[in-house]
Amino acid sequence: MEQQEKIPVPIFKEVDKDVFLRDIYPKRRPAVLRGSCLGPCLEKWTVEYLGERGGDKEVKIHVSTQPQMDFLHKNFAYKTLPFKEFVKRASERKHSDFFMCENESYYLRSLGEDVRKEPADLSKQFPHLAEDFHIPQYFEPHQFFSSVFRISSCGLQLWTHYDVMDNLLAQVTGKKRVALYSPQDALHLYLSGKFLYEDTSLFDCSKSVVSTHYSSLKFNSNIDGELFIFLCVSWFIKIKYFILIPPSGDKSEVLDIECPDLNQFPEFVKAKRYECVLEPGDLLFIPALWFHNTLALQFGVGVNVFWRHLPPDSYDRKDPYGNKDPVAANRALQALEKALHALDQLPEDYRDFYGRRMVQRVRKRTYCNSPCSTITQDMLHSSQITEPRLGQREINQ
Repeated sequence: MEQQEKIPVPIFKEVDKDVFLRDIYPKRRPAVLRGSCLGPCLEKWTVEYLGERGGDKEVKIHVSTQPQMDFLHKNFAYKTLPFKEFVKRASERKHSDFFMCENESYYLRSLGEDVRKEPADLSKQFPHLAEDFHIPQYFEPHQFFSSVFRISSCGLQLWTHYDVMDNLLAQVTGKKRVALYSPQDALHLYLSGKFLYEDTSLFDCSKSVVSTHYSSLKFNSNIDGELFIFLCVSWFIKIKYFILIPPSGDKSEVLDIECPDLNQFPEFVKAKRYECVLEPGDLLFIPALWFHNTLALQFGVGVNVFWRHLPPDSYDRKDPYGNKDPVAANRALQALEKALHALDQLPEDYRDFYGRRMVQRVRKRTYCNSPCSTITQDMLHSSQITEPRLGQREINQ
């Protein structure tokens, strides 16, 4: 079977803020930062200590009978446990107490107090543990968005996805393998999302009651952008209009990245795979839009720190997770759907002709040769970043 090209993620030792901003950040590529000061958490965060300090605070967790969690098909259940009990179970290979089976897998992605409005913040949800963890100072304080507690069972693998903010993944305990893919390989990753449409319907014509309903439909990259919508309309319902909201498409349909089904996903082998193994104390810089897939080689505890590197109004203000597409990108996707709908009114040969012209214009206006392009001169100036030069602390993995 044809294999993906694998590239080791470079490792930098004893990186301070100046080195990070000068040698690493402008390149817009993943990097392992080894030897950074994360605080006493590296020595203190044992299973017993975590349970004692976290106590009986209830946490919402993912539980699955399969170690490979699949967000697309939801092969897991959301459960609630006291934090102390969760940590104990997650650290075990087999459980005497369990929800589904004795070898089920556990995963915590901490949430804000109001999950619909507030981003996760370690200092608010786990203040007694937050004092042990020092947030890396590689960005300005006003750029901070969230700090996410992540705890997982040994062997747990999470789906391939991207985030729209830059982030640092701090590995505090245990080892974790991370596979990453460039944004420029997005077309080889078979992204899947959801199309939403909003329709205004008259349910009871005699009373003229107007209601708004939302429906979701799976969008599959394999159908080459075509969208099939089936609307079931009863005799008393009149559809007045509907609005298409483009899919987020932030997750890959290729669930098994080790042995992918190349009959179903033939393009996947063309994506270059960047890979590293994080050890306790390591930081992984994951630039925005880089796809990543994690595998816990041991029971592990980590903290994700996200920050806004684009202007604040670029992001959806109602997004506490920080993973919705930027506002401008979402508008552009909606405009694209409207343009494609307009082309549907033409004969097939005309659609083909003007579709090719649209693709040509999109490529000319948006494609870039380097992933560094989002670091503009204004951002370089505001963040006091100088032009990149060869880092002296880089070592081979």
